[in-house]
Amino acid sequence: MRAVVVTAFGGPEVVEVVETDVPEPGDRQVRIKVAAAALNPVDAGVRAGVFGGAGKRIGLGWDVAGTVDATGAATDWAVGDEVVALQHGTAKSLGTHADYVVVDADAVAKAPASVDSVHAATLPLNALTAAQALDLLDVRPGQSLLVTGAAGAVGGYAIQLAAHRGISVTGLAREADEELVRSLGAAHFTAGAVAPGSVDAVLDAAVLGAGALEWVRDGGAYAGVIPGAEPASVRGVRVGAVEVAADGARLTELVGLVDAGVLTARVAETLPLAEAAKAHARLGEGGVRGRVVLVP
Repeated sequence: MRAVVVTAFGGPEVVEVVETDVPEPGDRQVRIKVAAAALNPVDAGVRAGVFGGAGKRIGLGWDVAGTVDATGAATDWAVGDEVVALQHGTAKSLGTHADYVVVDADAVAKAPASVDSVHAATLPLNALTAAQALDLLDVRPGQSLLVTGAAGAVGGYAIQLAAHRGISVTGLAREADEELVRSLGAAHFTAGAVAPGSVDAVLDAAVLGAGALEWVRDGGAYAGVIPGAEPASVRGVRVGAVEVAADGARLTELVGLVDAGVLTARVAETLPLAEAAKAHARLGEGGVRGRVVLVP
């Protein structure tokens, strides 16, 4: 089978498509025949060596939508099930950017019925990150939340999830993205002017750091999306960063919200697996609204 890997760190030019053995599922695992797999900023980080692993072959890809092709023991999934899953890890030998991938059975959810596999592939990493970041913030209905990077994939899901819970959301993004951000459910929009201490919480999907922390009221909450990169606490603000975890049960809930029309899966562009390096170059250009998705 084909798989997208890096064996050296650098720009899109280091991305390779190699031939390798089809992986076999172990106990409590399933093998998925990949129909679509989203490309995320974390893949660019792995490619660039941000997470280490020099001298190893590292497989790229965290998101997958496809069909169960084989199962190990002790799983309720069956061959032919259409599913989505998150395959967590920055130093794995094979990722989801491949013809087949093996994942833990408890990371899997039934695929949405209302969207195709390309759109479904944008859900696991970004929606789980948004949901788990909101858990970390513990924002309640009636409170105010500012989401930076509001037009991005994590930011967009966060706005929709928070608005669905009755939270008043302000989206921070480029002026050109105001219509999009408001369409996702943001009650307010800003391209940069935010009063200090004016919101109960910030979900900092754009990784603005200390600047975004200043917008949180005394005793409020801040959540980043890169563990270890969050700013130090000030004024009693509770500070943390979400480290996304695979969670099939939670993913099932998010799939239900897609089918209910609460969450919008956005695709910027679709490219064949063989053009993975081109997909990385496109991601690096910036301004992507939705995800670039690879299709085997």
